[in-house]
Amino acid sequence: MASDGDIDIGQLPAEQQSALEQYIQVTAQEPKDAIPLLQRSQWNVQIAVAKFFDGEGPDPVAEAMAAQEHIPQQAARHENLQESLMESSAPFGRPSQRARPDPAPRIVPQPSVTHRPPFILAIIFAPFNFGYKALSTLFRTFMYIFAFLPAPLRPRSITTTMTSGWRGTMGRRMLMPRDTAARFKREFEEEYGNTSLPFYEGGFAQALDLTKKDLKFLLMVLMSPEHDDTESFTRDTLLSPEVVSFINDPANNIILWGGNVLDSEAYQVAAEYNCTKYPFSCLVCLTPKEGSTRMSIVKRIGGPVSPSTYLAEIQTAINKYSPDLVGVRAERTAQEVARNLRTEQDSAYERSLAIDRERARQRREAEAAAAAAEQRAQEEAVAAELRAQQKEQWRQWRATTIGPEPEASAKDVVRLALKMPEASGAGRIVRRFASHTTVEELYAFVECYDLLEGDASSSLELSEKTSKPEGYDHEYGFRIASLMPRVVYEPDGTATLATKIGRSGNLIVEDIADESSADEDEDNE
Repeated sequence: MASDGDIDIGQLPAEQQSALEQYIQVTAQEPKDAIPLLQRSQWNVQIAVAKFFDGEGPDPVAEAMAAQEHIPQQAARHENLQESLMESSAPFGRPSQRARPDPAPRIVPQPSVTHRPPFILAIIFAPFNFGYKALSTLFRTFMYIFAFLPAPLRPRSITTTMTSGWRGTMGRRMLMPRDTAARFKREFEEEYGNTSLPFYEGGFAQALDLTKKDLKFLLMVLMSPEHDDTESFTRDTLLSPEVVSFINDPANNIILWGGNVLDSEAYQVAAEYNCTKYPFSCLVCLTPKEGSTRMSIVKRIGGPVSPSTYLAEIQTAINKYSPDLVGVRAERTAQEVARNLRTEQDSAYERSLAIDRERARQRREAEAAAAAAEQRAQEEAVAAELRAQQKEQWRQWRATTIGPEPEASAKDVVRLALKMPEASGAGRIVRRFASHTTVEELYAFVECYDLLEGDASSSLELSEKTSKPEGYDHEYGFRIASLMPRVVYEPDGTATLATKIGRSGNLIVEDIADESSADEDEDNE
């Protein structure tokens, strides 16, 4: 397996590889950055994920070791009168530096796991379990009966539950984060009507991730149905026109998330965010000065407040941290523009490389085709030269096999007048042939006429030195035909001249190559 940085992933144990895979699936971080963070977190996936989303604080173990190795010395204090007067004139309790906001943890609800006791313990505690169920049934029965009593006589818990419209803890089933958010919004609208508040329809972790990704503000509202101030705060403050308009204004970049503390997720969020008074509102955003990935709590508002105070507190916190988010947005925009520019440059470079590769491929193919054509031409030239040599050898051999012309007084002869092609320069030839001479031998006579016209010594030399070439099949480049009527005599080795032509005839020798060239010229025209 390929290595990232100085660490080879293939050399990690199976447990660490599994932890690395789970961490990358959640955070989508590169392995070269994920492995050092997991090492600092002792390969605990939950701790590493919390450090990634909430920001990584200082390591107390490393600080303690550094403190033991490097003991700080007391530096001399130099202070003038002006600095002392300015420090003494500052209001009491106001820090001289900017207060660091608390981190905003990322809460992922964990489902409750029910452990079944061993069989022996189940038998032992069966009577107690039966008694608890009986008492619970009896208690719910009395609660149901008391619900029909007049309001002054009903217990306070029943009255609160009926007037608020929220369901109690009994029978409240744990759902997935998205389903829990949908249930909260439905119950909120059933109680207070179809409001215009844009509650985020998802879990708290998803809302926090969206806030971090889009560089917005997360306004978290936690409500307790059993609290006396919940209804008044909701109707008078949260649903006031100015608050609703402020939250819905896109310029404020607010994501609203609400939760009922009777739900497991909202209860865990309330515990982690130190909610001590209901109704509880909290403003969360990214704080780049505290860390590039650190989400912090920038404002807490607990208890009932007036709409003007509520808006002033939120507006102050937004105005305080908005410049930092604007800077991060500008930086991300610049990075996105640079990334797009690099992508376009890489794409143009890849296209240029593709064009160059295509041109090189076409050039190689053209060179290969030219080389193949040249080699084929050379092979054809060699083959043509060899065939010409074999043809000449065959003519010399065939000239020795043609019988002599019969005497003028001989009988059973065929007298033929042959008009030779103009290229041969022989003109018109008159010759006698034996009646049993075949048509193919007439073709051989025309083919070897220039050799037969030589002297006797040359014929004797041909007969002694020339033999039939092996593997050569001769093809005649002409045909012999009569004029009136026109009849073409093919080179047949069995048909005789007396049978085909008769005792005499006027024949013409036609060159087949000339006709082929004429046909090609007509096709080109």
